[in-house]
Amino acid sequence: MESRVKEILGWYSSDSPGTRTNIARLLNHGRLAGTGKLVILPVDQGFEHGPARSFAVNPPAYAPTYHFRLAIDAGCNAYAAPLGFLEAGVAEFAGEVPLILKMNNHDVLHDEKDPLSAVTGSVKDALRLGCVAVGFTIYPGSSQAQIMYQQCREMIQEAKANGLAAVVWSYPRGTDVSKAGETGLDVVAYAAQIAAQLGAHVIKVKPPTEHIEQAEAKKAYEKAKVPMATLSERVRHVVQSSFDGRRIVIFSGGATKENDEAIFDECRGIRDGGGFGSIIGRNSFQRPRDHALRFLDTVMKIYAGEKK
Repeated sequence: MESRVKEILGWYSSDSPGTRTNIARLLNHGRLAGTGKLVILPVDQGFEHGPARSFAVNPPAYAPTYHFRLAIDAGCNAYAAPLGFLEAGVAEFAGEVPLILKMNNHDVLHDEKDPLSAVTGSVKDALRLGCVAVGFTIYPGSSQAQIMYQQCREMIQEAKANGLAAVVWSYPRGTDVSKAGETGLDVVAYAAQIAAQLGAHVIKVKPPTEHIEQAEAKKAYEKAKVPMATLSERVRHVVQSSFDGRRIVIFSGGATKENDEAIFDECRGIRDGGGFGSIIGRNSFQRPRDHALRFLDTVMKIYAGEKK
C-alpha cells in the first residue's frame, strides 16, 4: 500500500478494520490509485433535477448501465448513485468499481427555500449491493438542518457499525443564506466543519468563492488575515477547517460548463490548495461519451500531477 494511503487511513484510527478497508478501496481504485486523490462520478441528478434536465442532452445517459461503464472506463475511484440506479446495474458490473449508495435525495417538484431531503436508501441496501460507502446530503442553513444532522449522524453510526465509509454532501442552503452565501468561503468552511464533526470520512462541498456571508466571520477573517484571493487559498482554508486536513475533502463539479479549460483550471486550484479531488457528475455524463472520457482523463492527470 502506498505511504500516502497509509497516512490517510491513520486519520481514522477510531474506525473498524472493515471501515478502513473500504476507505482504502476508494483510495486504491482507478487511475488515481495510491495517490490520495479521488475523482468520483455521482449520478443523482435524475432524482434531484429531473430526467430531461439531466439526460436529454446526452440520451444514452438515461440508461443506468451507461454510468457504470463511464465510471469504469474512465478509471474513477467510485460511482455514487441513488438506490434505483445502483440496483439496475450492479449485477452486470459487480466488483468492477467501488459503489457509494446515496441514501437521501431531494426533488425540485416542490423546491422549498428550506429543503429537507427524503431518506431513499439504507445501510442494509448498501451492504446488499456490495457498496464501500453510503452518502448523505445535509443543508446547513436550512430551518430543517437539525433534522438532517440527526438523520446523518444515525446513518454514519450505522455505517461505521457495519464497516462502511460515510460520505457527506454538505451544501449550505436556506432562507437565511443568500445565493452568494451558499458558496461563500466562511459558509463552505463552516459546512465542511459540520460534516467533519458529524463523523464523515469523506466531505463533499462546493468550491468556495471570496464572498464572506456572516458579519462576525468577516471580522475574524480580517483580524487573522486569512488568505482568500485565489481558489487554491480558499480551498486550503476549507481543508484546514476539516480538522486541519485530517479529513478527506472533495469538491463538486457543479452545473455543466461548456468550456473544459474552466473546469481544468478549477481542478488545478483544488489540487494546489490541498484538496483531495473532485466529484464530477453533469460535467461528465452530459458530455458525449468520447468527450467525457478525454475530459476525465485530463482531470485525473491534473490531480496526479502529470499535467500542470
